[in-house]
Amino acid sequence: MRRLMVRYTVKPGLAEANEDLVRAVYRELHDAAPDAFRYATFPLDDGLSFVHIAEADGEHNPLAELPAFQAFVAGIADRCDQPPVTSGLSEVGSFRLFASSEGQAG
Repeated sequence: MRRLMVRYTVKPGLAEANEDLVRAVYRELHDAAPDAFRYATFPLDDGLSFVHIAEADGEHNPLAELPAFQAFVAGIADRCDQPPVTSGLSEVGSFRLFASSEGQAG
């Protein structure tokens, strides 16, 4: 099981465009419905920063196959004040956040 978090900050005035691109990714994800993949995106309180969290079984990344995701990443450098930083996540505990850990105590 692989869990990742990506965090970045877009330039002022580009948060809405970024959210539109993210929503397009989710539309394609819902259509493709890849197995053993979970994904969430959150805007932070500053209105410009975003966090994406992904969980996948194995190394395969179904996002890479989606045209909407390809469009999202194609312009990310131009949209960002702070570029994306990817971090691996090791779970200490969670409650109903990930399907594989539902109800587990940490």
